Amino acid sequence: MRLAMGAGIPDRVPVMCQMGIGHMLLQTGHSAAAFWNSVEVFAEGLLVLRKSYRFDGILVSLHGHLPDWEKRIARVEKEAAGEVVHWKNGDRTVFPADDLPRHCAAVERAVPSLCDFDPRSIPEEVDFIPVSQGLDFPIDPEHRFDSIDLIVAKAGAEYSVHGEVTSPFDYYLRLFGHTQALIGLLDDPDRAKEVLERYTEGVVRLACGLVAHRVDAVKVSSPYAGSGFISPQSYRDFIMPYETRIARAVREKGIPAYIHTCGAVDDRLEMMVEAGFFGIECLDPPPLGNVELADAKRRVGDRAFIKGNIDPVHVLLSAKVEKVRQDAKFRLEVGKPGGGYILSTACSIAPFTPRENVQILAEVADEFGTY
Repeated sequence: MRLAMGAGIPDRVPVMCQMGIGHMLLQTGHSAAAFWNSVEVFAEGLLVLRKSYRFDGILVSLHGHLPDWEKRIARVEKEAAGEVVHWKNGDRTVFPADDLPRHCAAVERAVPSLCDFDPRSIPEEVDFIPVSQGLDFPIDPEHRFDSIDLIVAKAGAEYSVHGEVTSPFDYYLRLFGHTQALIGLLDDPDRAKEVLERYTEGVVRLACGLVAHRVDAVKVSSPYAGSGFISPQSYRDFIMPYETRIARAVREKGIPAYIHTCGAVDDRLEMMVEAGFFGIECLDPPPLGNVELADAKRRVGDRAFIKGNIDPVHVLLSAKVEKVRQDAKFRLEVGKPGGGYILSTACSIAPFTPRENVQILAEVADEFGTY
């Protein structure tokens, strides 16, 4: 993995996929509430699945688990939707057996107005991870990197361990809501940039904390940076400057940082590299995105490693194992020459993806990925 992410040629193309929470739950059989909240259960699940799929690396996407989470529970109910946890503070969380949790706060979060917002009110330390669709994962200030430490201690000597931070742009969208936040880029760009700057400072500190806890790489999750969501010029103005600072801070620590953006990114591959990232993840192929692996390899393959490009829906989830095998072989034929390629799904492994469809990836890499 280290050679594939750098300038060297490994013995073979490494294999490492990001896994959706739903897939991990279905494959491990753990309680959804425990998997989400318990650092020990979460770490065990990652280690078990790495072994089952023979991945060469582990992405630790959640960190900062609250150690006293069980003491915060008032009661737990079993419903058709999943485990329903009622918290002592009045909040309620539904934990499906095949998907992300759905959290309902007792008191709805007030959405501030950008026009009179003081960026200095944003905490200096990032205290949550904006996971998806308004779902936040709180970071305990005294246990910020416990999951990283567990995985590094148990697997770090043999496998590549990657930490994850989230783009400042995601925090900005989360704070003001998508509609107001996007309108604010046009109506009040200077204040938007002040907010982005403040979040960047916190994300940089978090990324450097991951490095201090001995991760081998830092992934920057930036799902809203694709062309289906924001224009190339807005990307340059409101995303690139701030993600560049994160990439630079990690690089100065001697660790590669790579960017993860879903969907259509064909028109900004060069900008992603220009931002200072060592690698690019996803590169969703049509119809999920618009990136052809051969074109991406030609344009940026000599300046950044490429991780991904297997369609996680139409191939890995829906196809028979032989088609997955042929698709993975094709990705290797295109991505392998000259190094700098990691065989992976474009985005996360979907919940109901058959186990054998994932296991075949390492077999194909053993057979066709050697140098």
